[in-house]
Amino acid sequence: MIRSLWSAASGMEAQQLKMDNISNNLANVSTVGFKRSRVDFQDLLYQTLREPGVESASGNQIPTGMQLGLGVRPAAITKIFLQGDYQKTDNELDLAIEGRGFFQITLPDGTIAYTRCGAFKLDSEGTIVTSDGYKLEPEIAIPEDAISITITDDGTVSVKTPGSTVPSEVGSIELAAFPNQAGLKSIGRNLFVKTQASGDETTGTPGLDGFGTIAQGFVEMSNVSVVDEMVNMIVSQRAYEINSKAVQTSDEMLQIANNLKR
Repeated sequence: MIRSLWSAASGMEAQQLKMDNISNNLANVSTVGFKRSRVDFQDLLYQTLREPGVESASGNQIPTGMQLGLGVRPAAITKIFLQGDYQKTDNELDLAIEGRGFFQITLPDGTIAYTRCGAFKLDSEGTIVTSDGYKLEPEIAIPEDAISITITDDGTVSVKTPGSTVPSEVGSIELAAFPNQAGLKSIGRNLFVKTQASGDETTGTPGLDGFGTIAQGFVEMSNVSVVDEMVNMIVSQRAYEINSKAVQTSDEMLQIANNLKR
């Protein structure tokens, strides 16, 4: 009886965590470059009441054993890096990666972070930065008198200045990729940092060596599907409800046992 209480309680805790994750996915449904997360679960230890394959008193082999599970626990929360839909903005500094790769961003402490969010801006010095002012790596500066900015699918950044008929190249965007991108650590602000699980980054030119290409005037939207998350929410709610019913039923059975002797 007590086992059922704890098993059902572990189920309620697991579904609460799943609901928290669903809420975060839905909250970021309009976040540029956001990647949804999925909670993976594992069953807990089993209490073995009888080993499978043991012999009975008559010498026969018992084909199945008796193992009683003790509940569930969260095993991982995994980022799903499926590509999101593209939104056309016609903004010169809005960039989307069509395929594999991450933009590289220099943090204030000098370390490199990675993002799929290509909604870039210019700071007071004309340097391409994120919405938080973090510089794109490698650093690219746009001349103050630039009339227009052109970024090709291979990441080449060119500008047109007054009196010039031919655009001049001012820099080139490089992308980074990882052996296990699900092992990246989210630090907020649409940024990831590498970990031992992700492996070391490989950098390269967009469009070459398996890297995606750059699309100027587009942003990659969140890959969260509202319909899928709503279905997951219903499933999680019903699972939480049925586990709470198991707790209630176990309590009622304990009450009956306690009332055997009045």
